[in-house]
Amino acid sequence: MHKDIDVFGPKQKGQVFLDQLEKKQFLFSFVISYTETCTIPGITVAGKTPEVLPYTSPADAEFLNFGYCKCINAIPMTPDGKPTPALLTKTALESASIPNIVINAGSKIAPQLPCFETGLSYGKNILIEPAMSLDDVTHAVEYGRLIGRSLGSTTDCLVIGESIPGGTTTAQTVLTSLGINGTVSSSMQENPVSIKQKIAIDAAKRTDSKNQFDIVANGGDPMIPTVAGILSTASAQTKVILAGGTQMAAVLAFSKITGYNKDNVALATTSYVTDDLTSNLVEMVSQIDDVPVFSVKLALGNSKIDGLKAYANGFVKEGAGAGGASLAAMLKIGITSEQLLELTEKQYREIISQ
Repeated sequence: MHKDIDVFGPKQKGQVFLDQLEKKQFLFSFVISYTETCTIPGITVAGKTPEVLPYTSPADAEFLNFGYCKCINAIPMTPDGKPTPALLTKTALESASIPNIVINAGSKIAPQLPCFETGLSYGKNILIEPAMSLDDVTHAVEYGRLIGRSLGSTTDCLVIGESIPGGTTTAQTVLTSLGINGTVSSSMQENPVSIKQKIAIDAAKRTDSKNQFDIVANGGDPMIPTVAGILSTASAQTKVILAGGTQMAAVLAFSKITGYNKDNVALATTSYVTDDLTSNLVEMVSQIDDVPVFSVKLALGNSKIDGLKAYANGFVKEGAGAGGASLAAMLKIGITSEQLLELTEKQYREIISQ
């Protein structure tokens, strides 16, 4: 058992899953997207100003691959200078020589790098109108299935991360509409639970359909059906780790209709999400299916850098697949949280201090 990884849900199954991936090969896929829901005041800090929110996801993708951003002139930050969790992801992937692939699933701004391009439209503001057309949801699943078939055949484990500002609010809406009880996490220290739940309830009133595709079209975002599609075909061939916080619970819930091989699926996140008293990821996943949840205990609370230490104090918590990428590095090369912290601080000083 790795000292920096906690297993929730079916513990024995989770432990077997981890054991099977020791020293194996991983591929990280990064799904970027956008929902106009992120423009609702008070639900996200995934950008310094509302104007830069559409750039957050493509900037994360560029930063992961180049160490700098092309579409904006700085790496994505919270308004007071806390760095994107893509910094944690980049450090982990590089430490273990894990390749990454970017998938554009409805980002408002296209990333300036080679990627899988789905051609999907970005999600609309679910407070005002349905997120997507039913056709868009169907296409997203189809494109995801094609991508998952390609990627699943190339690796021992496919790790799927995501970046979509405002995505926990659309996740809350989908989970609520699907009858899953619980609250999603937040990138903010004070989780705006009541705002998100009100949006979820108001948006759900637009449709009385119980069809999962209708529910995602009404209150979701393009990332959810795309990742569900990837999961369905990739898990038929290899292990798949859904790397993210409560948004991946919404993906898993929708995936019940699109299908997946349960024995090959797990979720991975940071301990900052599983320790979050304002949300309950593990409990929500247990309502959906009998799959393990891995919680990676990062050592950011020991950092000498305020922007990193803030993660341990409830800010940001997770994103850009940081928990899953860290888990993959730990399993592949046996790196510890302390060693990852040292490398992350080095990256921070080199990149952020420029």
